[in-house]
Amino acid sequence: MTGSPPVAAQVDLRQQPVEDVLERVEQALHVRLDRQALVRRRRSLGGRTDRGTWVRIERRGFEQIGPQGWNGTEAAAVLQGVAMPEWYQGVAWREQGEPVMWRADELELMTSPSVARSALVLDDPGLPDAWWEVLNASLDALAAQRTPRIAAPDTVTITQEQVTQILGESFPGLADTRIERWAPAHADLTWANVMGPEFSVIDWEDWGMAPRGLDAATLWGNALAVPPLADRVQQERRADFESRDGKLMSLFFLSKIVGSLSYEGDPLLAPARKEAKRLVGELQHTPDR
Repeated sequence: MTGSPPVAAQVDLRQQPVEDVLERVEQALHVRLDRQALVRRRRSLGGRTDRGTWVRIERRGFEQIGPQGWNGTEAAAVLQGVAMPEWYQGVAWREQGEPVMWRADELELMTSPSVARSALVLDDPGLPDAWWEVLNASLDALAAQRTPRIAAPDTVTITQEQVTQILGESFPGLADTRIERWAPAHADLTWANVMGPEFSVIDWEDWGMAPRGLDAATLWGNALAVPPLADRVQQERRADFESRDGKLMSLFFLSKIVGSLSYEGDPLLAPARKEAKRLVGELQHTPDR
């Protein structure tokens, strides 16, 4: 008999003791981690090493690891023309007695910090034109490649069925949610995962094939509280946003803001509602092709 897969207990690594994990990673990768500068997030850790590299450590339950595995950062090492940290080595292990996997990857240390500490921005970071040029070159290069991997935004594998369900629940006026073009995407292109003023993209664990425009929509949506910045994203990635798939992906992102879990204190809510109304109207008046 087969049943539902076991679900991992929720753990917040910002509160959980992690010294044993750090020691295991150090022994496996033959590095020493700087404890004083350790970055702790809910399900990941990051830190500088004594040889001038960066190590990212993540804990993930079995239910969030699909058949394609969980080596996205390693798999992304073959991508060409994308500004990203070089991958050096990695290690993975199962947490004893729990349906949980740990993974640590040693990467090139980027000289520029993340543009923002969280996914969204509330102030214009004043990025130089060169930053936008490399962003465009990287996203274009990424989209031109092919991979058997399927993107998993928010650790959930993206499918046509999922897109149709989410858009149908949030925007019932949409009659057609078919995706026409799929291409490789980072799948978590937030302002915390892009570096500046020198552009690069980090955290590649969930990249793969996705509907066109997913990355552009994610970056744009997380900039809606800063209209000039959101406008710049739209301008730079105009071809994505003007495509039918790009509009659907914009709504796919907006559904997380204006849907059933929306709250009035969200700085993205008001502009998201305005943009959602515009996009639904445009898609409803787009002739069938």
